[in-house]
Amino acid sequence: MRRLMLARHAKSSWGDLTLKDHDRPLNARGRRAAPLVAGELAALDCIPDVVYSSTSVRTRETWALMEPHFGGHARVVFLRELYLASPQSVLGSIASAPREAATVMVLGHNPSTHALAAHLSRNGAPEEIEALRTKFPTGAVAVVDLASDRWTGAEAGGELIHYIIPRRLENRSGR
Repeated sequence: MRRLMLARHAKSSWGDLTLKDHDRPLNARGRRAAPLVAGELAALDCIPDVVYSSTSVRTRETWALMEPHFGGHARVVFLRELYLASPQSVLGSIASAPREAATVMVLGHNPSTHALAAHLSRNGAPEEIEALRTKFPTGAVAVVDLASDRWTGAEAGGELIHYIIPRRLENRSGR
């Protein structure tokens, strides 16, 4: 079994309108949410072996805040092509994952992250699948256990086992 974690970067700042979109950093809410989400993933034993991340500043910052919760063993690859990627392009990156990797995280952007998560979540709790298909907010992560035992077969989809949204975690912790 292969586990895929599709993550959208945490909330970014629009404070400096002179920055190019690729260069926008996280805002304070994003800096709080990223480690909260990573802590939840780690508690659920969802630890990536390989991380494919967009090269944008906000995805790099999101990963830097998440990484300490995963024990530091993940191989991280920053890919420019994940910035403004199509879902098909993201699948291409996933297909290149090493055979020995059991869990891959893709840290990217909408609309591709949302579209791919909705497409691949074929089974699972109906209310979670509906919530995911309705909205994929910043900082959200969909964890899908794929039906295929090969990364090249990821497009076959699988079972949504977790849909993590920062606001749910914040509400639970009383923040």
